[in-house]
Amino acid sequence: MKHIDVQTFDRIGTVWFGEEDGLLTDLSFSPLSGGQRKITPLLQMVQTQLEEYLLGKRKEFDLPLLLPEKGFCGEVYSSLMKIPYGETATYSMIAKEIGNPKAARAVGAACAKNPILIVIPCHRIVGANGNPTGYVGGIDKKIALLTLERLNNM
Repeated sequence: MKHIDVQTFDRIGTVWFGEEDGLLTDLSFSPLSGGQRKITPLLQMVQTQLEEYLLGKRKEFDLPLLLPEKGFCGEVYSSLMKIPYGETATYSMIAKEIGNPKAARAVGAACAKNPILIVIPCHRIVGANGNPTGYVGGIDKKIALLTLERLNNM
């Protein structure tokens, strides 16, 4: 059974997260459906690590994730997880890294489907000109996350 929880944080607002069978399945700015509200040990760990991240005390998450291991999205998410805290990459850089240099738009589409925001850091992807572009949580949240990381990475 999927368990979900919701928390509100000063910097980014309300965040929903879900787990199933001991694996984090969702971290979203939109309400999750199909689950029972219950705080599990994993969801408590997610909350703690997210709080630490937002306070600048955590640069990497250590959580068990349920991700597609194969296919295009799985390749994109694996590549996103390699972008260091406080740094950015472009959609075309990710496309080249996964061996599909003409797939920059498809990388953007995969980012839009990212089920575990922040932990899978699609907010670190910027446009070719270096400016923040689209983010499923809203451009204001993307800018806040990038600013947080830049300030805590000096």
